[in-house]
Amino acid sequence: MTETAPTAIPPSAQVTLADGRVEIAPGAPAPSGPYANEDLLPVPAAKRTWTTYNFSALWVGMAHNTASWTLASGLIAVGMDWKQAVFTIALANLIVLVPMLLTGHAGPKYGIPFPVFARASFGVRGANLPAVVRALVACGWFGIQTWIGGEAIFFLAGKLIGDRWSGAAHIGGYAWTMWLSFAIFWALQVAIILRGMETIRRFENWAAPFVLVGAFVMLWWMSDQAGGVGPLFDQPSKLGWGGDFWKLFWPSLMGMIGFWSTLSLNIPDFTRYGRSQRAQTLGQAFGLPTTMTLFAFLSVLVTSGSQAVYGEPVWDPVQLAAKTDNVVGLIYALVTVLVATLSVNIAANLVSPAFDFSNVAPRKVSFRTGALITAVLAVLIFPWRLYSDPQGYIFTWLGLVGGLLGTVAGILVADYWFLRRTRLDLADLYRAGGRYWYAGGWNWRAVAAFVVGGVLAVGGADFHPLIDGRPIPALSPLADYGWAVGLGTSLVLYVVLTSASGKRPAAA
Repeated sequence: MTETAPTAIPPSAQVTLADGRVEIAPGAPAPSGPYANEDLLPVPAAKRTWTTYNFSALWVGMAHNTASWTLASGLIAVGMDWKQAVFTIALANLIVLVPMLLTGHAGPKYGIPFPVFARASFGVRGANLPAVVRALVACGWFGIQTWIGGEAIFFLAGKLIGDRWSGAAHIGGYAWTMWLSFAIFWALQVAIILRGMETIRRFENWAAPFVLVGAFVMLWWMSDQAGGVGPLFDQPSKLGWGGDFWKLFWPSLMGMIGFWSTLSLNIPDFTRYGRSQRAQTLGQAFGLPTTMTLFAFLSVLVTSGSQAVYGEPVWDPVQLAAKTDNVVGLIYALVTVLVATLSVNIAANLVSPAFDFSNVAPRKVSFRTGALITAVLAVLIFPWRLYSDPQGYIFTWLGLVGGLLGTVAGILVADYWFLRRTRLDLADLYRAGGRYWYAGGWNWRAVAAFVVGGVLAVGGADFHPLIDGRPIPALSPLADYGWAVGLGTSLVLYVVLTSASGKRPAAA
């Protein structure tokens, strides 16, 4: 079979429970062969146990992190005031919640991770294209977050040990002790991920409230330094609400969307453990936009306060915490940064690529091996260079990521919701020759939609400081809307190509 078959799903292969969740039929053999392993197989319904609280805690733990802090504070650094920054971030997270819920639906219904879900649209082999793209993005994020965690260890140890640590000889522009701190934090995260998903769930449950308290403590400290909360609100916008603001707003909005566009793809990696659709829907709705907006509010107030106290905005919370002379307060602040960074980095940037790399070679690469591959590649992308510049961090890195991953999201939503009406054949997702095999394991329609959408989304973008200039200058008017252009183009093109071929997938 080389194309999508319109035939009904054999009733013996899978069963649908009363709540709508689907699993392999009792007594039926589990999928096997070169495209299956234990980590990629559907989670049995009895083991889908995550509740609304678990998903909310997951998002609180991921949203309350140093990179989220620098998103908001970075907007202050480039000229916005606190109202403009919070508005931009709140709107972005409401927008990205929509594809998050749409792609997350497949998790509790079928118990499958993102790379297996992508096989329905891209093909059993073709799913490696979006999976590897997502994995490489996660490697970049894992490296950035690990550098942040290493910074916290470096500054904390420097306060406790003194100049012997903080004034150590430099290698490659940084003290060798900074590199050691980076390595220690790297190893700590790998140790946690190797213990499995249940350990991650427990860690997220207690990390979430701890980090939130830490953010309020930093706000209290900065308001005390500034002489009250008034100066935190009084810092004016350098842009106003005219053309200068709106010129900056659109690329900023796309950058903010790009921040979680990664999770809008691989959220099934987590929702596959969901007890119900209600649990994942309410948990994400409560957890993502509300916590990101609150954390952005805290971040911009503290950064505005730093501008009032120090004469310039300090957008990196680690650098800001290091300015205090209170050792106890510094230790608490930096420990909070460490917990926050661990929380988001393990959940958002190790779980997904671990599954993605496992999908490339299921028989050779397990979930744990995939995590180790991610951790190694994360060092090789030089994360300290990406993180050193807020302009490049927000507009180049996040903009490019958002544009490409928005393209994949458009294809997944089009295939799963518009064409298949949420109906999948679990067994065929793991075997050659089935309805998702297409031509040699690849669906050319999805690949074409990905390429066209990706070119339109990022072809006209300014790649500085990565490279000089724009690859396709004629597409520059689209650059500020990369995520929306990528998602919309790929969604429409995929539906058109599939419909035109006469091989429209069977709906329920």
